[in-house]
Amino acid sequence: MTELVFREDAYARACRARVVAVTPAGIELDRTVFYPNGGGQPGDSGTLARADGTVVRIANAVKGEGADTVLHLPAPGEPAPAPGEEVEAILDWDRRYRHMRFHTALHLLCAVVPAPVTGGQVAHDKARLDFDIEMDRLVKETIEAELNRLVAEAHPVRPRWITDAELDARPELVRTMSVQPPRGQGGVRVLEIEGVDLQPCGGTHVAGTGEVGRLAVVKIRSEGARNRRVILGFA
Repeated sequence: MTELVFREDAYARACRARVVAVTPAGIELDRTVFYPNGGGQPGDSGTLARADGTVVRIANAVKGEGADTVLHLPAPGEPAPAPGEEVEAILDWDRRYRHMRFHTALHLLCAVVPAPVTGGQVAHDKARLDFDIEMDRLVKETIEAELNRLVAEAHPVRPRWITDAELDARPELVRTMSVQPPRGQGGVRVLEIEGVDLQPCGGTHVAGTGEVGRLAVVKIRSEGARNRRVILGFA
């Protein structure tokens, strides 16, 4: 199990850590600031700085087999540290921060479009959600104006935890049709945008909607009989 520093502090850019294991699957640390690919958010990239001054470039982070296990994937040709070695895990912060801004923007989009979510993805230059909704209910100018109103209002954004029983009592909090939040782990992490949105999420987010920045609806297109995709970018 890895101590997930990013879970409690999304703004932590680096942390000291010890190498637990090195396998063909990746490098496991005892603690990390690297978010592993999941929930539509890409895994982080960055470096592991070694005591001798050399660095190991990390191209991606993914989930391991155990609960809360993160594997750091070295870039091709990079040397691997040894188990027991002390390193500093350092994020590519500009990339991660864009992911945080976009991920929070998608939660705002959930609040603006009242429909079940069928899929979503964050990337460096755009983000999208797919909705089970009729096309004529999605008006680009209206969605864009509402998103930017919520951004300008600078609502606080904070993660918190609820019990499985609380989530079961409020099934409307789960917006995704195909993915259910994990239960049986002592609690469910939810993201609250004060006065705007509340739903389960394990990703990293900005601390207030004002940090998201001005948004543009890049495109709305059909992805099936009732599946509609809304793609966002930064204006």
